[in-house]
Amino acid sequence: MCQLMGMSANVPTDARFSFTGLVERAGRTDIHKDGWGLLFYIGKGVQEFRDLKAGSECDVANFLKQQCIKSNIVVSHIRQANVGALTLENTHPFRRELWGQNWGFAHNGQLEGIHEQLTLGRYLPIGTTDSEHIFCWLLDQIHQAFPEPPEDPQILYSFIYEKRKYLHDFGVCNFLLSDGDVLMAHCSNKLQWVTRRAPFGPALLKDLDFSVDFAAETTPNDVVTVLATEPLTTNETWSVMSPGDMLVFKAGEVIAKFFD
Repeated sequence: MCQLMGMSANVPTDARFSFTGLVERAGRTDIHKDGWGLLFYIGKGVQEFRDLKAGSECDVANFLKQQCIKSNIVVSHIRQANVGALTLENTHPFRRELWGQNWGFAHNGQLEGIHEQLTLGRYLPIGTTDSEHIFCWLLDQIHQAFPEPPEDPQILYSFIYEKRKYLHDFGVCNFLLSDGDVLMAHCSNKLQWVTRRAPFGPALLKDLDFSVDFAAETTPNDVVTVLATEPLTTNETWSVMSPGDMLVFKAGEVIAKFFD
C-alpha cells in the first residue's frame, strides 16, 4: 500500500525534513518504490514534482532534499502500485481546478468497482488509477452541490465527509485533500499526525539517522502539523486517527472534526 505525507502550517514552513524521511521509505527502508510526488502551495499557485524512480534513489528527490521547500500546505505520496500502470500520469498527488482554486489530492488504499459504479462529469482522469477516478468524482460532486463556494466552509467539509462515507464502502480510502486554504485528512485504516509548537525541540527521523532542532528553525508563534501514514520521527508523540475520522487543518490547527 502507498504512503502519504502532508503538512499544514501557519507560516511558510520548510518541509524538507519530513519529505526526506518519507522518501527513504520509497525503496530503501520500505517497498514504496513505484514513483513519488510532492505538491506544495505558494499563494494561489502550486509547485509539483513527480518521478517514476524510487524516491530514495531519484536525482529529482535528492535535489529537493537540498532545496528550501517553504509552504503552508504540502501534500506528498510514495507509491506501491496496485491499480494503474507505472506511468507518470498515475503518480500522485493529482491536481484539478475548482472555483478558481488549485485542489490537490493523494490517496492510499484500494477501491473495488469504482470505475464502473462512480459516474464522472466535468472532471475526467488522465491516468487509470482508482485514486484519480475518485478525486474526479468527488470534485464533480462538490461542483454539482456548490456551483459557488458556500459562505460557511463547514457546510463544505460536512458534505465531503458524507461523500467519503460512500467511498469507504468500496474499500480502503485514506486521503489528503487540499484547496490551498485547508488540508483535509481522512483515515480509512491508517493515518497519524503530530503538531509542533513552542517550546520547540529536536526531532529525529525514524528512517534515517538525521535530526533537526526546530527551536533554531522557528519562532515562538509557529504552529506546524505533519501527517503521515506511519510516524516519521521516533522522539515525538503522534496522534493516531481512528478509521472513519476526518480532520480539517488550517494554519496548523484542527478547525473541524468528523467521526463515524
